[in-house]
Amino acid sequence: MDNIKVTDWLDNLAAKTPAPGGGAVAALAAAVAAAQLGMVAVYTTGPKWQDREVQMQELNEQLALLRTEALALVQADTEAFAKVGAAYQLPKTSDVETAARSAAIQKALAAAAEPPVQTAKVAELLVEIAAKLAHAGNPNVISDVAVGAALARSALEAAIVNIEINERELVDAAAKHSLQSAAQHANEIILKAQEVIKTVRKQIGNV
Repeated sequence: MDNIKVTDWLDNLAAKTPAPGGGAVAALAAAVAAAQLGMVAVYTTGPKWQDREVQMQELNEQLALLRTEALALVQADTEAFAKVGAAYQLPKTSDVETAARSAAIQKALAAAAEPPVQTAKVAELLVEIAAKLAHAGNPNVISDVAVGAALARSALEAAIVNIEINERELVDAAAKHSLQSAAQHANEIILKAQEVIKTVRKQIGNV
């Protein structure tokens, strides 16, 4: 993502190619959420907000790190998904080749589930920050807190389905259980994101 225009990346996403795919989109949604919430933190600094300036600076620094991490996950997911495709293309003309192919697919699927798991963790932190900004952020940009929370929620939902589709094909019971737990936890964070959005809408006066 660092050296490609947004329009070019979207063209690649829309093309008939295996990557980037949904996992990369989930990570990108988290990155945009981090940037949006960072804007709110910046707008809650200055003379009028001296009582919370340190808090906002700390949140902004954390959000910058989360944005960087999310962008790295865009690339990590793209690379991991490409390896899944490569594993499925391995030959299977003999028992030995079939066994090697199956092992490679299992390894690739487990690795491909990791970026969405990490994306969900980033999104969870974003929801926590959004909750703080919903109460302490500059009310002039309070709607942007809801936008950030909504994007984090979308990142979570997208991460969940990408976790689940990789988990579905795994054989290892421990790995499956770990991914199922991660998806369940992400579902719980979605509810928190929805509460942040509801809080903001109440402040705006539409709920």
